Amino acid sequence: MTTISDEKIIQNARSYPPGVTLVKRSARGAASAPAQTTMAEIEEWLLHAATLESEMLVLMESFIWHMIAAGLPIDRASLHVTTLHPQLLGFAWNWRSADNFCDEVKVEHSAGDADFFKFSPLARVIETKQILRRNPQLAESKAEFPIMAELADLGIHEYIVMPMGGGEYRHIVTFATVRPSGFTDIEVEQVTRLLRLFALHVERHIAARIAENALNAYLGTVAGVKVLSGSIQRGSGEAIRAIIWVSDLRGFTDLSSRLSGPEMIMLLNAYFETLAGAVLSNGGEVLKFMGDGLLAVFPIGADNQYAAAAQAALRAAQQAVEGLERLNAQEPPPLHLIEGWKPLRSGIALHEGEVFFGNIGAPERLDFTVIGSAVNEASRVEALQKTLHRNILITEAVARHLDMPLDHLGEHDLRGVAKPMAIFSPAGS
Repeated sequence: MTTISDEKIIQNARSYPPGVTLVKRSARGAASAPAQTTMAEIEEWLLHAATLESEMLVLMESFIWHMIAAGLPIDRASLHVTTLHPQLLGFAWNWRSADNFCDEVKVEHSAGDADFFKFSPLARVIETKQILRRNPQLAESKAEFPIMAELADLGIHEYIVMPMGGGEYRHIVTFATVRPSGFTDIEVEQVTRLLRLFALHVERHIAARIAENALNAYLGTVAGVKVLSGSIQRGSGEAIRAIIWVSDLRGFTDLSSRLSGPEMIMLLNAYFETLAGAVLSNGGEVLKFMGDGLLAVFPIGADNQYAAAAQAALRAAQQAVEGLERLNAQEPPPLHLIEGWKPLRSGIALHEGEVFFGNIGAPERLDFTVIGSAVNEASRVEALQKTLHRNILITEAVARHLDMPLDHLGEHDLRGVAKPMAIFSPAGS
């Protein structure tokens, strides 16, 4: 697949409304399908060869070009699906004959409340579950749906929106043509017949996407990919070298005794959003939330990029501390409704070592996490926050990879660790 990821090219070619973000683009064009085909051959393709395609973007693009090769006058097409995701309403795939690009976009929940969606043909078809056919050139069509004026300017003479699938998740397809006579009833019947088979592929891909979303949300991207790839046997995993992040919320016991359960949940969500956001935005992997604690790693990788991983971990830690300071100063919603929660403070320890990354637990209930002496040592270092009173503590194993001023906080005995460990912190912190 030829993909275009250059942001300037993407923005120059198309624009999307707020809440809709381009994920990736395919630009294979007519090479996506045979030069000529028939409806029967498309059905055969959907029953056999199409089942081997693992990416929805490629499958959607191929499906459109197959229909064009069979003589259908399609100039625009899109597929819209809902999904199970904590942040996303769903995904869409958009194809245009004007540029021959097929885009995959993600749609945030906020887009479902926007006027461009609420007053669209998509919303109407989701509500009625009935096919909608309109000629954008007609005044009554433009008065009914704002998007019709835009389609009319592009020369579209018929716009069809069709429901697909009757399960929990709602799927919609659209087709448009510039042919003055629009689509014939026979062509609509042909497309409807093809969609019965294509819908099975959509359900297959969306089920896989939902599984991926759920695993990534609860296990993290790295662990989620490993589980989906089949690494689910107890004890399976791998040893990796990484910068280990262990952090805790200061004063958690006191807060828990004073705040109600719902208030504590709101506070922890804001706290973890700040810390986990800093880890993820700097290339780290969040492995586990443990009460008020967070365990994360910054893998060093096969190319032994120790300095890069150490710098990313420290950058994330500093970003997290700054983010908490902003929360304390701004009191954003819903924290402004909670009395006595300030100030939020976190103790973050950074250590380097080898850990085992894999499946641990009982046969019926597994957890994908990291274990090893380096994890235990990082936890012991984090506990020193109570006496050293620094937000960020760095072991010598990490400090030697950092090219920046650090305060040496002395050698410290750690429970269960044979030798005293030198501890550092960013200068002046």
